[in-house]
Amino acid sequence: MAVIDMLSRLNMDAAVLRTRLTALTQQTATGLKTRELGDLGTELPRAMDLKATIQRQHSYTAALSAAASRATATQGVLGQLQGIALQFADTVAIKLDPTDKQGIIRAAGMAKDALVQVASLLNSQQGGQYLFGGTDIANPPIPDPSGIASAGFATQIATALGTLGGGNAATVLASATTAAASNVAGVTPFSAFLSDPATGLNEPRRAVPSADAQTLAYGISANRNAAAISTGATTTGSWARDLLGGLAMLANLTPASAASPADFRQLASGLTSWLKGAENTMAEEAGALGQAQAQITSLQAVQASTVTALTTQLAEAQEVDMAATLTRLQATQTTLQASYTAIGQLGSLTLVQFL
Repeated sequence: MAVIDMLSRLNMDAAVLRTRLTALTQQTATGLKTRELGDLGTELPRAMDLKATIQRQHSYTAALSAAASRATATQGVLGQLQGIALQFADTVAIKLDPTDKQGIIRAAGMAKDALVQVASLLNSQQGGQYLFGGTDIANPPIPDPSGIASAGFATQIATALGTLGGGNAATVLASATTAAASNVAGVTPFSAFLSDPATGLNEPRRAVPSADAQTLAYGISANRNAAAISTGATTTGSWARDLLGGLAMLANLTPASAASPADFRQLASGLTSWLKGAENTMAEEAGALGQAQAQITSLQAVQASTVTALTTQLAEAQEVDMAATLTRLQATQTTLQASYTAIGQLGSLTLVQFL
């Protein structure tokens, strides 16, 4: 009976060793303490919390990456728009001469083409989303860019130009500014969403979530300033409206507009200032967007460091110390082999040998 009892105990010990050996072999193969989170014991709550936090951080990282791409694309469009404003302020409007009829006609033609170009640029997309549409990312901020030269605001500006004379240049310029600033359907070239005070006209800037309960604003809507403030004697308060209004005025000039040379010169001077103001405001807007881009880059670096640190902590919770595990595996194999040897020797004892 003693031999049987001893064999039974050795077999039980061997079974335990085999179970341990299987677990250690699996750990050395996967590097994990266990394949099932539920088997982590006291480390389970910590591991679950770390996994959830890492997932959130990955979501923030993805959002920041997408925002960085959109901000870069927006910055590129702003550069092109600023170039157009600079061209027409410094090399076209400033050279308007009431005695140069052909020059007036050429300037008007160039401005008509530029109007369409500006409208198309404000309809720029990145990743299938409109950059200047506010939260209405699926629809163009200017529904009819090719027809913008005949939009309501441009027609009203043309009508005001038709009254130029008798010392009313300032009044004509003011009427043009009012038309460009309008949000009335049929007058404004901008979408119904952007023109509605209940939706896009007053909504917060598009922003990216950067951390729990934290966002960073970077979006720019086509019909209103984001971070910059428009200044100057002539402004709608929006660099885009100022650019479109100035170009529309220039596009509707004709030789007949120069019937009163003094008024024409005054109007041309005001028009140049109007376009120059748009250019200066765009430069400020681009600078502010550049600061947002720098913040996004900094936040991306912080997110990367955070994920690395959290991943290290998660590894501590669910991964094994490989060197120690290999040592235990070797020791378990040696012990199990010794157990098998002992079982074999006991099993071969004869009654005479035992007695």
